[in-house]
Amino acid sequence: MTQDSAVSDLIRRAREAQKIYEAFNQAQVDDVVAAIAWVVLEPDRNRYLSNRAVEDTGLGDVEDKFTKNYRKTLGLLRDLSGAKSVGVISEDPVRGIIEIARPVGVVGAITPSTNPVATPTNKVMNALKGRNAIILAPSPRGEAVCEELVAFFQDALEHVGAPRDLVQKLPKPVNKADTETLMKSVDLIVATGSQNNIRSAYSSGTPAVGVGAGNVSVIVDETADCDEAVRSIVASKTFDNATSCSSENCLVVVEENYQRMLGGLATHGAILLSAGEKTALQALMWVNGKLNPRVIAKSAAEVAAMAGIAREGDKEIKVLLVEETGAGPDFPFSGEKLSPVLALYRASDFAAALDTVRAIYAYQGAGHSVGIHTRTGDRPVQIGLTLPTCRVIVNQAHCFATGGSFDNALPFSLSMGCGSWGGNSISENMNFRHYLNTVRVVSKIPPQEVSPEDLLSDFWSRYGK
Repeated sequence: MTQDSAVSDLIRRAREAQKIYEAFNQAQVDDVVAAIAWVVLEPDRNRYLSNRAVEDTGLGDVEDKFTKNYRKTLGLLRDLSGAKSVGVISEDPVRGIIEIARPVGVVGAITPSTNPVATPTNKVMNALKGRNAIILAPSPRGEAVCEELVAFFQDALEHVGAPRDLVQKLPKPVNKADTETLMKSVDLIVATGSQNNIRSAYSSGTPAVGVGAGNVSVIVDETADCDEAVRSIVASKTFDNATSCSSENCLVVVEENYQRMLGGLATHGAILLSAGEKTALQALMWVNGKLNPRVIAKSAAEVAAMAGIAREGDKEIKVLLVEETGAGPDFPFSGEKLSPVLALYRASDFAAALDTVRAIYAYQGAGHSVGIHTRTGDRPVQIGLTLPTCRVIVNQAHCFATGGSFDNALPFSLSMGCGSWGGNSISENMNFRHYLNTVRVVSKIPPQEVSPEDLLSDFWSRYGK
């Protein structure tokens, strides 16, 4: 069987399975979603998959993978529990509208190597919540663990009486041609990963939901609780060796708190590099203008060793800090680094901090999110009103908060829409509603007619007719 016919066979089997699954009621669907969640929530299996993820990709930290897999899956299961996704999901007799949820059909899911368990699980749960079938196209670097994950999913489906072929993956070895064939053949693409993959999804001719590039900037203003800010930033930046697109990349500190933040960061294992060390690190991290795969998702100590940076107690190094002044291609540290390396900017005041973030996002990261540590209540809203960002994360560890958390109300997701600023069709966290077609049954209601006078009298009074 040729690779092209192999993909066609996957599509055929997915459509047959989805046709059966479309007849499931809400209770049956929710059992299917629970079965998928338990694949990852069961501790021994999660431990195995976390180990395999790091073995397969060479990226991240096993303990952090374990925590991420658990929290993201449990949080999503919480979000999906009780949510209506089958048949009539809402009725508004006053407006005469009934909403009905229908599946989109077969979903093609592009998933990254940085989260080879958590991201596929999230997409599978959301797709199945909508009575869809799903075919995964993993990064080649995470293909082996994805294949094992899919086998676990298929066993779980069979256990609750659902078709095994509701969840499949592209045949190995996963390649660009098969991924393109998949994208042209399915009913919906949900894409997370490189911007090349996102652009391919949008240009495939198939409806697609993609997400933008990360490059999170976080402002620490003069009113911030520096101790709490440092703890949050270091915990977030070091988690899973900064594999998350929501990990802090640029820290913009208002002058009044700059030295206090430097001291606090040093206490928590962040070292400030000299000019020479910064040059050595830059030479390692970017080769011909592209981020070196060798440094991605490695610990700060490993990156420092590769760059020839040695300090006493270097085993305690958690974050590498580089002072930066500009943004753009000539200042590569202003871009996404996918490692425990943090660019540090000094701003004279809050207005200057906004300008710095604006310049950074003109280069990379527009639309994703901005963090702020502050005690001033109006500044987060000011960020939302002025900067190109879809999320403003206030006084929180950014990578834990942006994709949903138990202490904020964002939907649990590993795929953050970045709106028009990031070249995306959505500006919210990707969730199960993006995997649904919604039908609206519209009935007549008492007329609500108006006249021009009702709507324009105030306008006329100010501007004339």
